[in-house]
Amino acid sequence: MRRPRHELRTKENVGPARRGFRVAAPRGRPAARAHRAPDWGEIERAVLPNGLRVLTAPAPGLHSAMIALYVRAGSRHETPERNGVSHFLEHLFFRGSIGFPDTVAMNAAVEAAGGSLNGITARDHGCYYTPIHPEEVGVGLEVLGDLITRPLLKEMDVEREVILEEILDEVDADGRDIDPDNLSKRIVFGEHPLALKIAGTPEIVRRLTPRDVRAHHARFYTGANLVLAVAGPVRPAEVASLAERYLGKLPRGRLSVDRPAPGWPDGARVEIVGHDDAQAEFSLSFPCPPERHPDYPVHLCIRRILDDGLSSRLPFEIVERRGLAYSLHAGIDTFADSGMTVVDGACAPRKLPRVVEEVLRVLGDLAARPVPEEELLRVQRRHRMTLAFSLDSAADLAGWYGAGEVLSAPEGFEERCRRVEAVTPADLQRVARETFRRRNAVAVVVGPARRRERASIERIVSGTSVIPA
Repeated sequence: MRRPRHELRTKENVGPARRGFRVAAPRGRPAARAHRAPDWGEIERAVLPNGLRVLTAPAPGLHSAMIALYVRAGSRHETPERNGVSHFLEHLFFRGSIGFPDTVAMNAAVEAAGGSLNGITARDHGCYYTPIHPEEVGVGLEVLGDLITRPLLKEMDVEREVILEEILDEVDADGRDIDPDNLSKRIVFGEHPLALKIAGTPEIVRRLTPRDVRAHHARFYTGANLVLAVAGPVRPAEVASLAERYLGKLPRGRLSVDRPAPGWPDGARVEIVGHDDAQAEFSLSFPCPPERHPDYPVHLCIRRILDDGLSSRLPFEIVERRGLAYSLHAGIDTFADSGMTVVDGACAPRKLPRVVEEVLRVLGDLAARPVPEEELLRVQRRHRMTLAFSLDSAADLAGWYGAGEVLSAPEGFEERCRRVEAVTPADLQRVARETFRRRNAVAVVVGPARRRERASIERIVSGTSVIPA
């Protein structure tokens, strides 16, 4: 994965909202609202003859544009024997194409147009993107189009070494996985492809061949499996025309199919991996539905109640009030048919049992007592306001629409805000009771944990009374 200098945020960690639109008060409560122009955040959608979808989000007030080309291919679409091939292919794209035969030529063309070429691979999709000067969108699409349609896929052995170095971030000196996210996904998804590591393992990466990479490219990089999102002071008709010129020759192919995700494991799970470090990393995971589920907006509100600034519950109770943790974060990781709410952080090893217990206590409080109306309204207002800030970012706009389209969860700004603003305290308590249960808890700890601390953590997660059974 190329380390981006200009981050492209997707629907998992950014969302838009309509600026200045007065909404109806949900169920008799005051509306969490702002005021907006009627056409705020609208997009235009076109479909090329080969099935490639083109989404344009005009933002005439900006001075930069963003081009993002999404593909529905990631480690979820791999076999265990070829795990990591999506990520390997992403790396090889940047080694050159027929029109731009090396990385210098490729990057120089984009950088001369104000851009910075980047790529990411996730479990369920990949993305190739660049910020660009609005008058140079054609240059950006020419380079991205050539990169995807006519890659040289050369210097595979050199890039293999780069990937093997990258994998070292996730393992210890003995080759054991010490990445809490990988470990949690393995517990939750078991034998399902969502449990596979994005970059693969060193053993598999060493075995991947040019034939494996080319077959993966031919299967997934097709019109039906790609989404182009362009945002900024751009004209939709011009974007569609450029997309046809540079991406229209791709074969239609067929949309990738996701193997259905398994159900959440029944019974508390705890995995502790000893690792020599000054701090212990931990994560606590619970089930979350996909974006189109009726209760997903409730989970969004819960996430913000837990972690959305220093006044929210987790940082206030555990960091500010008790000084127990160095870092603490609550987030949502969603896929087309599944998801996880994850609380993760780092702390001194001796404080770990207390931190885990306090996190569970905060979660249990959501299940035990209704959230005050004022707190929920503050969260809903902040949701709309925070998401409205995405209008000032071409990257946020492209990320919202592109990720939503490629993952089959497209949703307009106002639709999302209305769903969030319809959430009630009763909804929050009901969903918290269903979600934050001992039998749903998946805990992962990586760090120097002595036998006493291990036993304490296992006892807390499996036997705590601060969350329902």
